[in-house]
Amino acid sequence: MTKKTVEDGGRLFKSDFLEVMTKTHIAFPLTSFYGFGIVVPILGVIYYDNSIIMSVVLAIVGILFFSLFEYLIHRYFYHMTESSKTRERLVYIFHGVHHESPRDKKRLALPPLLSLIVASLFILMYWGLFGDYGLAFGGGFLIGYASYLFAHYAVHVYKPPKNFLKEVWKHHNIHHYVDPQTAYGVSSPLWDHIFGTMPKDPKKV
Repeated sequence: MTKKTVEDGGRLFKSDFLEVMTKTHIAFPLTSFYGFGIVVPILGVIYYDNSIIMSVVLAIVGILFFSLFEYLIHRYFYHMTESSKTRERLVYIFHGVHHESPRDKKRLALPPLLSLIVASLFILMYWGLFGDYGLAFGGGFLIGYASYLFAHYAVHVYKPPKNFLKEVWKHHNIHHYVDPQTAYGVSSPLWDHIFGTMPKDPKKV
């Protein structure tokens, strides 16, 4: 087993195939999710006569809903209580390795095959639930997902910008390096404010 560093999370599986499936270049999932997210609502307008205004509104709602989904998954799945060896292994594979090696660029997003499967399943699910307008909602959901991936990648790879966006960097870095039981929102601290999991600013304590 290779030695783990800040830049490399090391191996997760003995199988070379499974190991390859845990890694990806960020460009692929970003292209997949932004592409699906933009094209699918347009197809809804062209082929199902969906209202353009309603499609835009539902896409925005889908983006907002993803931010809630992101928060809940991060808080209750990625950081669930490790009450058994199975849970401990599950948490480590999905998120623990990221906390060990937060700058491992190849594990900051879903690998290619999973990206395509997930994108397709979400679109089909919302289409089935909400009918033709589910395409717009699902597209917004995927745009929200892509935006989350972009924000997460940027926070771990690039230096914080010298503008209001630096708060996104600060928020997520507190989660990683100060208090992992707070600051579950990555793309936005909105739901941390709503659910009372905003972290204390280390500089003001």
